[in-house]
Amino acid sequence: MFPFTGALLEIDLGPLMPHYLSEIIAGILLMLVIFLLMWKVVVPAFEKMYEERTNKIEGGMRRAAAAEAKAAAALAEYNDQLSAAREEAARIREDAKNQSAALVAEAREKAAKESQRILDAGRQQLEAERSQLVHDLRGEVGGIATTLAGKIVGESLTDDERAMRTVDRFLAELESAGQAR
Repeated sequence: MFPFTGALLEIDLGPLMPHYLSEIIAGILLMLVIFLLMWKVVVPAFEKMYEERTNKIEGGMRRAAAAEAKAAAALAEYNDQLSAAREEAARIREDAKNQSAALVAEAREKAAKESQRILDAGRQQLEAERSQLVHDLRGEVGGIATTLAGKIVGESLTDDERAMRTVDRFLAELESAGQAR
């Protein structure tokens, strides 16, 4: 075991107990070398990796915050556009309603004018037909009256002038009798 002899040092620690002082010194030196190697190479690599990861996470968080702000701005713009579109649609509906009311009023006015024109044309046609019928009726009544007067008087009323005077007198009497009633 140890080159020292003594009662206290005779405790057996098993296979982990170094047998020589050189093993202890070599163990301490190796441990120092490993510590220095870890401190100079491994720890900075871990620190660098940790820093990169932290930067990635923070960058991602910044990008996410920027994207969130951008999305909020886009949502606000979309809502503004949507409300503007709704207002435009309401205005268009109101314009269409006003235009349809104007078209209905215009159509009614045209229909009234057309109806009045048709009535006037019908009245004119009736007046023309009435005048034609009165003229035809006068001719027929005149012929009948002349024939009747000729039979009553006993002489022929073939003279056109005399026949016309007789017819005119007869019609005047009929008109005055009709007005008297």
